[in-house]
Amino acid sequence: TVGGMATRKGRSWFRIITGTLMALACAVLLYQFWLFGLVVWYNYQNPGSSAIMREELSRLRDGNPDFQLKYEWVPYDRISRNLKLAVVASEDSNFTEHDGVEWDAIRKAWEYNQKQEAAGRSKMRGGSTITQQLAKNLFLSSSRSYLRKGQELVLTYMIEHVMTKERILELYLNVAEWGTGVFGAQAAAKHYFNVPAANPGVSQSARLAAMLPNPRFYDSHRNSNYLNSRVYTLTRRMRLVDIP
Repeated sequence: TVGGMATRKGRSWFRIITGTLMALACAVLLYQFWLFGLVVWYNYQNPGSSAIMREELSRLRDGNPDFQLKYEWVPYDRISRNLKLAVVASEDSNFTEHDGVEWDAIRKAWEYNQKQEAAGRSKMRGGSTITQQLAKNLFLSSSRSYLRKGQELVLTYMIEHVMTKERILELYLNVAEWGTGVFGAQAAAKHYFNVPAANPGVSQSARLAAMLPNPRFYDSHRNSNYLNSRVYTLTRRMRLVDIP
């Protein structure tokens, strides 16, 4: 009958839709397991590059096919203590205390950015911890979307569950962007001060840390008033933070 045929078609579409949704859910879960495997891998193995490095290299090679990034891995004990203190003071003063995400900082940054946008101003504030920045730099991209942010949060908790704070900071200092095509503490120290990562002093370390929120801009504006003011502030904050 016509009614019976309609019922069968309805059931058929229901099976198709539920089957598709289950397949998508399985794909998402498999992707998360794959990412977790990578987190475990990077707990023991040093990365030769990061997602942000590959993205930036592709961009730079559009204009210069022979462009090479400046990047050299250095272990934690060969990175200046001053630089570690300065980066934590600048980027995440509660780094050793939190579990990867500071929800209050995210809320305050969101409220601030909403006010800036409403006023037509472009200056925005980030609420990301060092662990969140590592998740983005190592695995994701510089794009902005709620989906990417959600994946960043999942990766952040994976990283905090698997890695020690020392390993997280070691990875971050080695993959952070410090200028146009400049990645990691070793390349940054050489690029700006012609010294290895073990040697930056207090003021030099504070300057490198102050550049992190906008490294490409400060690479070509190294003596801006704001940057100099930020360096002075960080040299005082460095003694107030803990590092692993």
